[in-house]
Amino acid sequence: MDINQFGQFLLTKLPQNTIYFNEEMKNYTTFKIGGPVDILLKPDSIENLAQSIKLCREHKVPYYILGNGSNLLVADEGFRGVVIQIYNNLNEIKVEGNKVIAQAGALLSKVATKALEHSLTGFEFAHGIPGTLGGAVVMNAGAYDGEMKQVLISCDVLDPEGNVLTLSNKELELGYRTSIIQRKNYIVLAATIGLKEGNKEEIAAYMKELMARRKEKQPLDKPSAGSTFKRPEGHFAGKLIMDSGLKGYQIGGAMISDKHSGFVINNGGATFKEVVALIKHVQEVVQEKYQVLLEPEVKILK
Repeated sequence: MDINQFGQFLLTKLPQNTIYFNEEMKNYTTFKIGGPVDILLKPDSIENLAQSIKLCREHKVPYYILGNGSNLLVADEGFRGVVIQIYNNLNEIKVEGNKVIAQAGALLSKVATKALEHSLTGFEFAHGIPGTLGGAVVMNAGAYDGEMKQVLISCDVLDPEGNVLTLSNKELELGYRTSIIQRKNYIVLAATIGLKEGNKEEIAAYMKELMARRKEKQPLDKPSAGSTFKRPEGHFAGKLIMDSGLKGYQIGGAMISDKHSGFVINNGGATFKEVVALIKHVQEVVQEKYQVLLEPEVKILK
């Protein structure tokens, strides 16, 4: 069956209020770039999520799992297939003793705030990271000397066959912006985070300090996907780009931030092609000047 027939088929298998057609992906990413997706699903339960993936696999329909789109660049033509967004509905957070247990769609900022409410310390570093817990586990997100590897106890994932597995911190094989989840095509369902008792005022003050540092150094007022490149070993991507004379360099609406050279921003009406061209230009210039190949951190969907 073609994608339109598949869409009608889904209406008979899933709750109709979780199915959307021809949604513009620019409305679902922090880059504010991207054309329409054929079908957008917003599962309201783990069971519906598993069923959505099962149906896509059975009918060989391409699908992509979306959090809140904070690390994603979508093609101007959009995506031919299904995008399954877990951010809106699968976002419950609860606290049990010194543990925070949250579903994959929970925003990191909300998880950090919940930890603060219970005077738990150790998750302050994640407060300003603009993403979901699921995405943070997948890429072992980190900032300000903290990373998910330091606090994760375990993670529940869905494997490609539809089985739910619980993986320990060690089994997740967390490294710099990587994990076994990527290699095995697992989907994060929930995670358990282990923290320590702390002083609520001190935790709040530290979170406030980190957010102030972010606002001072990062272009938070412009659409972007955060740091565009991974940190090359022995270097800092932003410094290499700045030292290459590319600060403020622009192709169409895509621009190297003049506040932090590690960020490619949408300076107004930027297209997918312009961002990709700018990323390629930066890679070529930095490699020529410093013999370092910058690897993009942003994910591309097309």
